[in-house]
Amino acid sequence: MKFISWNIDSLNAALTGASPRAELSRAVLETLSKEDAQVIAIQETKLPAKGMNKKQLAALQEYFPGYDYAWTSSREPARKGYAGTMALYKKDLPVKADYPSIEAPEPMDLEGRMITLDFPEFYFNLVYTPNAGDGLKRLGERQVWDRKYKEYLHRLDQEKPVISCGDYNVAHKEIDLAHPESNRRSPGFTDEEREGFSHLLDTGFIDTFRHVHGDIPAVYSWWAQRVKTSKINNSGWRIDYFLVSDRIKDRVIRSEMIDSGTRQDHTPILLEMDF
Repeated sequence: MKFISWNIDSLNAALTGASPRAELSRAVLETLSKEDAQVIAIQETKLPAKGMNKKQLAALQEYFPGYDYAWTSSREPARKGYAGTMALYKKDLPVKADYPSIEAPEPMDLEGRMITLDFPEFYFNLVYTPNAGDGLKRLGERQVWDRKYKEYLHRLDQEKPVISCGDYNVAHKEIDLAHPESNRRSPGFTDEEREGFSHLLDTGFIDTFRHVHGDIPAVYSWWAQRVKTSKINNSGWRIDYFLVSDRIKDRVIRSEMIDSGTRQDHTPILLEMDF
């Protein structure tokens, strides 16, 4: 089975926008459609609480005509048009979707950050982890989220193996970003966030990219939009992951990035497993 994860940074803009960046996003969608994955996990959809309109839905179906989808968006009292996730899955798959709350600090559980698909052999979880924020103003809440999320995945793992993916908003090790020394207290590379990710792995999960490739350097999944040369210079961060339960790590066939061309921000990631 093949799985894809991508923080799209506005599904609406990607599907129906008219900007040059929207054109680049559509090129990525075209690439993903050719991968013919069983599941495509999308983060940061930024859709309203009522979901897609008819124009957006028609555009999505043009790219992925053989898929059903599950979605969740930010809803009041959380901020409108914020965060949000979506899972596209092949119509012939036996899937039941759940939209878990993990007792995270308010209003994180209302920001549409997680979907879990229940398959016969495994759980598939997609997540958009909260950012610690400018000035680390949300770091305390982020630490609580990390603990609650770890407990949630651990509960799933007690029932059957888990595949989890998404934008975890953390570069786990120094090798996972281009300039660790100048980012020690930057959101996504604090000791607290890195430790939270380590605790998650320690509950019985592996980072599939490192499992397959080892400590190869300079492979990233995100490049800052505000720095025009970040992707040209490969000054990036690896903050998007596919994790799997340790007991199914031998089923991992591929774990890699998908080329998004000149588009900055997140690039999609791919996992292929023997199921």
